Amino acid sequence: MFSVQQETRAALGMSRLRCILRGLDFKTCIFLFVVVPMGIFFVYFHGLKISYFLRPLWESPPKSFHEIPHYYHENVSMETLCRLHGWGIRDSPRRVFDAVLFNNEVDILTIRWKELYPYVTHYVILESNSTFTGIPKPLIFANNRDKFGFVESRLTYGVIGGRFMKGENPFVEEAYQRVALDRLLRTAGIEDDDLLIMSDVDEIPSAHTINLLRWCNDIPSILHLQMRNYLYSFEFFLDNQSWRASVHRYQTGKTCYAHYRQGDVLLSDAGWHCSFCFRRISEFVFKMKAYSHNDRVRFAHYLNRDRIQDVICKGADLFDMLPEEYTFKEIIGKMGPIPHSYSAVHLPSYLLNTAEKYKFLLPGNCRRESG
Repeated sequence: MFSVQQETRAALGMSRLRCILRGLDFKTCIFLFVVVPMGIFFVYFHGLKISYFLRPLWESPPKSFHEIPHYYHENVSMETLCRLHGWGIRDSPRRVFDAVLFNNEVDILTIRWKELYPYVTHYVILESNSTFTGIPKPLIFANNRDKFGFVESRLTYGVIGGRFMKGENPFVEEAYQRVALDRLLRTAGIEDDDLLIMSDVDEIPSAHTINLLRWCNDIPSILHLQMRNYLYSFEFFLDNQSWRASVHRYQTGKTCYAHYRQGDVLLSDAGWHCSFCFRRISEFVFKMKAYSHNDRVRFAHYLNRDRIQDVICKGADLFDMLPEEYTFKEIIGKMGPIPHSYSAVHLPSYLLNTAEKYKFLLPGNCRRESG
């Protein structure tokens, strides 16, 4: 009896399906059974691209900065440079604190600290045993501390334990670590009117920018730094739109360490932002899984090492994404690989003085170590 009932239901179902199909023309069937499944497949693999391409429809650009010109020449006096910016000159320079969160950027950190060494009073670095995404990590700076002996007498190093909260938004862990860095700065002895550099390790202010700001009076209390934006190395110049790095005249109870917009004034051409500028393919893989935008690793093959090497040499996007812009013109203009640049003019001096050691960051050297 049970099997007869099943056969009856199946027969009725097929009968209904035939009736439905007879009521549909050929084009409708093609749409339902070919176009719709293909559309679902396309959205699954390219939905993020569609969202970014349509960004101008659902998000307006942020308010423009007040960008001020940046004057510099090695043969121009500091008094003249301060005056050209509309500032006075001090009797003595301010103290400068450079504070960073550290993940795994040993090479870029070295170049950064060497660039800033003549003008930084104190280096402050915080490291966690957790990535922003809650992945356990070794204390890489601690394991490489001997490489930074040149700053040891000026260094405050702190370690913070990760909270390892599964499924939490990575930006929560990032904010937690930045608050801890704020406390570490006070331990390091920062005082009112000291200059504080707030930027990620790979956002490197130029030495002459920091020297200018420590000597000049009347500079803004918060000054964002426009940086030349590079990807993978100084061979792939993207644009001049990096602005998150900033310099603050420290105020107790008011200055908070952060990595978002805190003011409206932007100093032009003030340094370099070299994103994903690693020596080894393994470091690319680690950061792709570790940083706050790890949701961009949508498919496992994105972490394939041969693919990563190929992407680097092409100047393409590791995450197969469209540019994050606010107009269709800018999106379309930046689509595709970044053009190669063969200019190595106005780069950090330590990088050029040790070019053989850091040749992977210079034009014409896209191949990375496999380890």
